[in-house]
Amino acid sequence: MLQSKLFTKTLREAPSDEQSQSAKLLLRAGFVDKVAAGLYTMLPLGFLVLQKIERIIVEEMDKLGAQRVLMTGLVPKKNWDATGRWQVLDDLFKLESRNKDAYGLGVTHEEVITPIAKKFVFSYKDLPFSAYQIQTKFRDELRAKSGLLRTREFLMKDLYSFHSDQKDLDEFYQKVKKAYFKIFNRAGLRGKTYFTCASGGTFSEFSHEFQALTPAGEDIIFICAKCGLAINREIKDKYPQCPECGAGDFKEEKSIEVGNIFQLGTKFSDAFSLEYSAKTGQKKAVIMACYGIGLQRLMGAVVEANNDGSGIVWPKAVAPFDIHLLELPSKNASFEKRIRATVKKIYADLQKQGIEVLYDDRSDKSVGEKFKDCDLIGIPVRIVVSERTLEKKSVEIKNRNSKAAKLVKISELAKLEF
Repeated sequence: MLQSKLFTKTLREAPSDEQSQSAKLLLRAGFVDKVAAGLYTMLPLGFLVLQKIERIIVEEMDKLGAQRVLMTGLVPKKNWDATGRWQVLDDLFKLESRNKDAYGLGVTHEEVITPIAKKFVFSYKDLPFSAYQIQTKFRDELRAKSGLLRTREFLMKDLYSFHSDQKDLDEFYQKVKKAYFKIFNRAGLRGKTYFTCASGGTFSEFSHEFQALTPAGEDIIFICAKCGLAINREIKDKYPQCPECGAGDFKEEKSIEVGNIFQLGTKFSDAFSLEYSAKTGQKKAVIMACYGIGLQRLMGAVVEANNDGSGIVWPKAVAPFDIHLLELPSKNASFEKRIRATVKKIYADLQKQGIEVLYDDRSDKSVGEKFKDCDLIGIPVRIVVSERTLEKKSVEIKNRNSKAAKLVKISELAKLEF
């Protein structure tokens, strides 16, 4: 992509009404636009990152054997009434059609997926199965702050699994736990995400959260110094010792929830009479679980964990581009033409190799402005072509997370891995 054609622009100053570092950087760098409190538009650069995150999630969900669906965002009131959640979900957006039909905007989709399963599950032979979607959710959030970490509208991956017995659910639950760690590690939170025991388990002692450490986090977790299991603040008084290893030494940290998994038991199956015929012919309720990841929230957490004083430092797997290619101006007219021709060829050659490149071809920006924008946007590798490098038939290459730059012969570029 040519940076001159990118309709968004960087900002020199951080927005004064944002608290989290991730929100300030994403707004300054032109990844998102704030529509209102808790509402953010993904701009071209931000949408590219979101697509990378989605790709990682889809790959790991598909490895689990889960099947992708897309459910309706509008959920009829009768479905919420069946589970009793129309009145008790205080963050549910409610609306009425011109025909006076009542709906809730999907904040979660057990009320949709369970009736769907009822149409196809009859026998133990139809179980287990799991289905997931990536879809916009809506939450009437009272405290919409911290940028993408707490919003009223957000993209979410929600997975639902259906089982004939507890043993089968427990085995799948552990597989999802491992898949979640793979997702967070790949996205750039390696070593910074903790499996966390939380209250609210429907048919188990705990529900579980995946908490990423960040100074902007609104959650407090206590990490076991021995085994690494964490406990969130709401249940810590009940568990002075680690429920996993029995140790009593904990480290307190601020964090943000980037994912959660719940064992639902038969709560929703009972509400919709979702049953199957066992081998004995006996009718039994299907056992369920749900598993969620907020994509924008994960994006915000990645930025919280990967930034410095100059801007974002994107992990390669979720960066909007692989390379930021900078063309620096020259006062010498002949050199100016040579620089432009050289950069255009490098840009074309890199694209032929399947490398994603943001080419800063802007002629109205100074060298200092280009470097500042480059650091702010945070693409993993910077390649600079200037009069100085061209005299040596080279380019300057610098990794975003490194202070040192090196000269590389232009003829050697094709041999490098980016």
